[in-house]
Amino acid sequence: MGLRFEEIDWQPTPMGEISLRRRRHPVSGDEVYEVKLGDEFLMSSLFTTGEIALAELALARLPDADLDVAVGGLGLGYTAQAALDDPRVRSLTVIDALAEVIDWHQRGLVPLGARLTSDARCRLVHGDFFALVADPSGLDPQQPGRRFHAVLLDVDHSPRHVLHPRHAALYQPAGLRALADHLHPGGVFALWSNDPPDEQFASALSEVFAQAAAHVVDFDNPLQGGTSANTVYVAVTEPN
Repeated sequence: MGLRFEEIDWQPTPMGEISLRRRRHPVSGDEVYEVKLGDEFLMSSLFTTGEIALAELALARLPDADLDVAVGGLGLGYTAQAALDDPRVRSLTVIDALAEVIDWHQRGLVPLGARLTSDARCRLVHGDFFALVADPSGLDPQQPGRRFHAVLLDVDHSPRHVLHPRHAALYQPAGLRALADHLHPGGVFALWSNDPPDEQFASALSEVFAQAAAHVVDFDNPLQGGTSANTVYVAVTEPN
């Protein structure tokens, strides 16, 4: 890459202006991809540990069997790719509200785009994850009523810091019950959060799921120095 900074794409969306940027890291020289929604940073390829852990921690709770997985939020694709790296996953349905983000992957504008779109197990769906959760027809528009072994969610900054006010209902017991209805018995719901563990949300999970835990995921932060942390919540429905 000859340029130190490049705006690869910019599009107006119903949620605000979204942009995909690429820059060169001043120390390593590596290419860094960043996504902004308005003035807010949504994600960076510098910080992917939490997104990868979201898939790994969730799938670790499931048995050795063919797994159907749904992901809410495509982003740069690191959670989706971590799920596909697990050979037990036979199908992956990735739902994103922004067609522009899906288009980046289909056009190969982001590093993992070609891998995700060429994997026959993976399907990218343009849709509102939160609305689909609330709909009894479920998360897969092609198969109404379909259940999944795992549902992984990485859209909002945290249960308290949401990108849109209507998302907040999902993090309450009624919303979590609706989500649990789309899981098989013994299925897993996992959530990425940029905030420390939240006792109120953990309590809501425990009210709905048979088991629930918050995992703190530490990672190096070259921008600020030292380490930073995300939280990954993992909740399991009652088995048969």
